[in-house]
Amino acid sequence: MSEPEEHVVLDRDDLEAWAALATMLEWLPAALDAGLRRNANLTHFEYGILYALADAPDHTLRMSVLANYANSSLTRLSRAAARLETMGLMHRAPDPSDGRYTLATLTKLGLEKFQHATPGHVQTVHQLILDPLTQAQRRQLREISRRITRAIRDEEGWQPATSRDRSG
Repeated sequence: MSEPEEHVVLDRDDLEAWAALATMLEWLPAALDAGLRRNANLTHFEYGILYALADAPDHTLRMSVLANYANSSLTRLSRAAARLETMGLMHRAPDPSDGRYTLATLTKLGLEKFQHATPGHVQTVHQLILDPLTQAQRRQLREISRRITRAIRDEEGWQPATSRDRSG
């Protein structure tokens, strides 16, 4: 049996950096949701689904691909898709080329909703994230975000949510 690792603590600068990031990670999703709910009756997650479908060939993706884009379980994605279907923004159907999969397709109304929601969402992103930063800080934010994402992907044993939930 190996010896327990020595208790590691964060020094003051590291703790302040981590606390600032953790606070932002908690506050930002709610702020993005608030703007989209106010302007389009969508959550940020739902907007992301519409974005992915709007960008896809024929506005259609397999649910498993859509879940991978969002790093979401198929269960969470299915709940959001059900809400979007109820609103008439997308529909799901078996994949005719392989019935084991389900296709999600953006409707005409869904594309209109996406196009309606985008200007307000872009304004929120500018207001909350981009405008407070200089151009150099934006580049730093991009690089920092990519490095953290890479570190998460490289973490031994970590896998995206969809790797743990492969149906659909």
